[in-house]
Amino acid sequence: MTDRVHPSAKSNGTTTATTNPTATTAKPPQFPPVKNQMYNPNRIPYRPTPTAYHRHNRRRCSCRRCFCLSCFWSLLVICTLLLLAAIAGAAFYFLFRPKPPTFSVSSLKITQFKLITSSDDATRLSTKLNLTLSAKNPNKKLIYNYDDISMTLQSNNVVISNGSFHGFSNGPNNVTIIHSTLSMASEILDADSVTSLKSDLKRKHGLPLKIFLDTTVVAKMDKLKSKKVGIRVTCEGIHGVIPKGKAPAVASITNAKCKADLRMKIFKWYF
Repeated sequence: MTDRVHPSAKSNGTTTATTNPTATTAKPPQFPPVKNQMYNPNRIPYRPTPTAYHRHNRRRCSCRRCFCLSCFWSLLVICTLLLLAAIAGAAFYFLFRPKPPTFSVSSLKITQFKLITSSDDATRLSTKLNLTLSAKNPNKKLIYNYDDISMTLQSNNVVISNGSFHGFSNGPNNVTIIHSTLSMASEILDADSVTSLKSDLKRKHGLPLKIFLDTTVVAKMDKLKSKKVGIRVTCEGIHGVIPKGKAPAVASITNAKCKADLRMKIFKWYF
């Protein structure tokens, strides 16, 4: 066999660089392009001009100023109207001194009062009363025109009878006498109402009675005329007993007092 000669792995001070055909040279990292450069490298970024900014602020200030001015003038007009109305009302009051109408009970006679319990345990009430009232107008130049008056007689919130009276005109310093008949025919009462009535009938002074008058009135003076205003008259301090026989029982009206109150209607409620 022949001997092979192998070259030495070590070089004599010199090295030869070995090249790899598949090796690639290192490149610097690539950053994402700017957005403006992505679409249009030559595009100049938008910057709002001071003129447009001031124009926008000026428009906002002008709208706010108009709103404030409209609110101010509206409040000023309302306050002026209220002030004029108050001055006119005060002048009217001091010139004419208007006074509210007054009412009083002249007499109350109970001609019928029956509590009848039927076989079906239903208690029915039948009543009939004659009422006389007086309506006075204490004013010197004011006229009161009343519409039809509805009347209700109660005893401890239990309705005893109902009635009505036609409308009338009450002149200055005039007294109008009202005669009316109040009645109720076979009205069925609940157990609480029957108990209350029977308990009051045992008292010495009899039933405590209260009269309610509801109507509308118009005040008129010369050519001036007010709108219709609701009025409720409440008369208290009346006591009545059941009549014995055919003679009517006269109710006690010594402590009777009547009070007139205005009733303001808002939608479906009265105040």
